[in-house]
Amino acid sequence: MARVKRAVAGRKKRKTLVERTKGYYGARSRTFRGMREQSRHSLQYQYRDRRNKKRDIRSLWIQRINAAARMNDLSYSTFMHGLRLAGVELDRKVLAQLAYDDERAFADLATVAKAALDAE
Repeated sequence: MARVKRAVAGRKKRKTLVERTKGYYGARSRTFRGMREQSRHSLQYQYRDRRNKKRDIRSLWIQRINAAARMNDLSYSTFMHGLRLAGVELDRKVLAQLAYDDERAFADLATVAKAALDAE
């Protein structure tokens, strides 16, 4: 049986690793072991942070809604509760966009929430 020569495959493997770790500092971009470790860590961070990004964006929406609600004399939780009682079904993304772009429309929503809270 003939022996397997894997120079081309090995070179390709190292070449993709070099491309992936280009720009890293020190041994992380120079030694094969450092490249391999850094590449593994980077892929893990990438996987984790794709999920954490959703958490961070939702947190930003809540902060924006809370700031706009407090400008209309409501806290975030009472504002959201008032909207739910009023039957307004807008998600946090849309509410945050309104709070950021259109203060008048958000103020109208705040009055709707206040009226629903008073009626309760």
